[in-house]
Formats: sequence, C-alpha cells, structure tokens
Amino acid sequence: MLDKTVPYANLKMRKKAGTPIPEFPLPDGFKFALYQDGDDINWARIETSVDEFDSEFAALMHFKKDFMPHLDELYRRCLFIENSEGKKVATANAWWSVIDGGRRAWLHWVSVDPAYQGLGLGKAVTAEATRLMREIEGDVDIFLSTQTWSYKAIDIYKKCGYEPTDEKALYAPHNVKDYKKALKILDKLQRKRAK
Repeated sequence: MLDKTVPYANLKMRKKAGTPIPEFPLPDGFKFALYQDGDDINWARIETSVDEFDSEFAALMHFKKDFMPHLDELYRRCLFIENSEGKKVATANAWWSVIDGGRRAWLHWVSVDPAYQGLGLGKAVTAEATRLMREIEGDVDIFLSTQTWSYKAIDIYKKCGYEPTDEKALYAPHNVKDYKKALKILDKLQRKRAK
C-alpha cells in the first residue's frame, strides 16, 4: 500500500537491455494467469486495495480508458497471480508508453492485494512481467514509473534489476527535479530503516 506519510516525489526506473531477470518462484498454491474477459474488475479491485484509486469505479474507468482500446494486447500483456481458489491477488502490465514520439517498453501498475503482501508475490509478478515484456518487445530497456510513497515496491524493483534514472525525457517538465528529491527521500528512509 502507499505510505502517504512519506514526502512525495516521482521516480522513473530503468532495467537496461541485456541485464538478467532474476527468478522469484511463486509460493505453493499460487499461479500466473493472463488477462481474461472480466478481469478488468479484478484489476480495479487490486489497484483500489493498495490505494492507487479512491474507488473501484474510478479504477475501472481508468482501465477502460487506457487498456480496453487495446484488448488484443491485454490478453498477452496484463498479468495476474491467482491463489488456489482462483482469486486474482496481484497484477502487473507489460505495456508501453510513448515518449518523445517513440514507443518504449513500460511496466505499469504493479500491485499486490494487501492481504497477500509479504509472500514474495511482488517480486514474482515484477520478474514475470519483465520476462513477458522481453518475450514481446525483445531485449530492450524497460522502464517503470513509481513514487516515494511506494518505497517498499522500489526495493522490489531494484531486486528485479531496475535502477532509478534521471533521463529528462521521462519526466514531465514540472517533475524534472523529482529525481534528486526522490533519491534524497529514499536515502533518508533507508537510513531510518537501518537503525
């Protein structure tokens, strides 16, 4: 879940082409599943459970606007983890973003239902979505966008080979200073957690 007690700064991260993707096996009773019709509701539930949206309705509207126009891509790019009862409990999208007129591989909306956090599902879904991205896009740089409120997720992304990047084209003009601000906040958090 987002920790909104932490100062906010946007952070972009990159996994460079050619870097290995670590293996993070799923715990017993869990499996990966790709998007099926009706999973927009599951995505909205998971994203709302981690405070990315104020309501499942708002999450669903976002999903319909950003992803449903590319339904064929959803079937091969929207990843879930299911528990032994078939409930979707984690998700990540091996998607893309258009930046400076060019399309880039972009990991979107990595989330784990709070009831299932701490089981290694975040690392597993991040690594598997990265692997899926490489299968689809080839061995290219892969990017993601996060924020200091998600500092625990940033630790997971680093374990999967993503590193903060200050590439100016990735930041909106009003966020261009966020890179340094984010690193200062994360450094302070790390020192505090190390005590």
